[in-house]
Amino acid sequence: MNISKFQLITLVIFVVAIIAGVIAFAMYKGAAHPNKLPPITIWGTFPSDTFNKYVVQINGTLSDPLVIKYVEEKPSNFSQDFISALARGTGPDAILISADRMLPHEDKIMPISYQTISQRTFVDTYIQEANIYLSTKGVWAIPFTVDPLVMYWNRDVFDAAGVATYPRFWDEFTALNKKLTIKDQNGTIRKSAVALGDFNNVTNAREIFASLLMQVGNPITQADSRGVIQSTLNADDKTSPVPAIQFFSQFVDPSNVNYSWNRSMADSKKAFLAGTVATYFGFASELKNIREKNPNLNFDVASLPQARSGGVKATYGQLLGFSLVRSSPNVSSALKAVTILTDPQYMKKLAQTLYAASPRRDVLAQGSSDQYLSIFNQSALISKTWLDIDPSRSEQLFGDMINSFTSGGKTIFQTIKDTKSQYDIMLRKTF
Repeated sequence: MNISKFQLITLVIFVVAIIAGVIAFAMYKGAAHPNKLPPITIWGTFPSDTFNKYVVQINGTLSDPLVIKYVEEKPSNFSQDFISALARGTGPDAILISADRMLPHEDKIMPISYQTISQRTFVDTYIQEANIYLSTKGVWAIPFTVDPLVMYWNRDVFDAAGVATYPRFWDEFTALNKKLTIKDQNGTIRKSAVALGDFNNVTNAREIFASLLMQVGNPITQADSRGVIQSTLNADDKTSPVPAIQFFSQFVDPSNVNYSWNRSMADSKKAFLAGTVATYFGFASELKNIREKNPNLNFDVASLPQARSGGVKATYGQLLGFSLVRSSPNVSSALKAVTILTDPQYMKKLAQTLYAASPRRDVLAQGSSDQYLSIFNQSALISKTWLDIDPSRSEQLFGDMINSFTSGGKTIFQTIKDTKSQYDIMLRKTF
């Protein structure tokens, strides 16, 4: 069959058009990025500079980078700003806050169903503290970071007093006080073994006292049979807070053998930095700050002391997690973004960047030869928290309870009864 010159030219043009169409279609499909997530907005109390650097690191490994607008909020402003934004219809797609700030917002966040992440998978993946996110409705948040309370101790002060090692149990502070607490002839405290007993000048007093409560087995709050969160501060329960109150408060009682602190003294962290108090109970994240504030301070880190017998190993841990906002039009995309942000390969790098423990068991299982990280990892495994209404309000409540007892205004049983009543009223209030 002979083809004319005109037909040949027409055929070539037709073939070229088909090829060009295929190429254009392929390029169009490639540009569409069907798997690319839309921009996501996250609000949280986590530092923005660290979070944004973390996202940049992750995006360096992705073909379709995450587009996340992260807004850092001060913890004291978060609740009010979050609620106001939701009322205006300008709220975020997800939030990143501590577990003890989540309770007032449970009606505003979307639980992740157990079909998406099973309860067994969650329990096997994260530390025990993370179980606070489990409910009958699903998972309230995906853990991101955990910052456990630990003990910093001054090596020079211990060595000078002939004390070879740090205290592992609370009852050891009686012997330590005899060797480390120094008073002048007027009874004025010049150096202290430990700073406890007052909420006004003891840094992290709320978290220290809560750790004592949790070590006696008291969860501080829990849901009743109706699912209502209530205080567990009952003086006549087997997990009575009486031992915790008595132990914490004895250090400010001038008539007690363990007297080592009072309200007129400097803030406990400043005192530790100045070398006038031998031990300091602070967060793992404070390590860098302590080094920077006093580079010449010869200190070490240990796990928070525990009850010698009959107790539960525990230390307070500030656990942060991602929760999905119910009103967001991008809940599905936000969940995909959060899943990427909490992937183990990235979470391991995050722990290294923060120089901190991870809430993931698989990351913790890899261990660390670092002298401090090994302590932080051990502490993360026994970390606990509780559902609170507002940390600043519970701190005031606990502080008032201690002051009421130490002032002698009420018996310890009446003090606990009144505190429980006030706490239950606080827990029922919504923002």
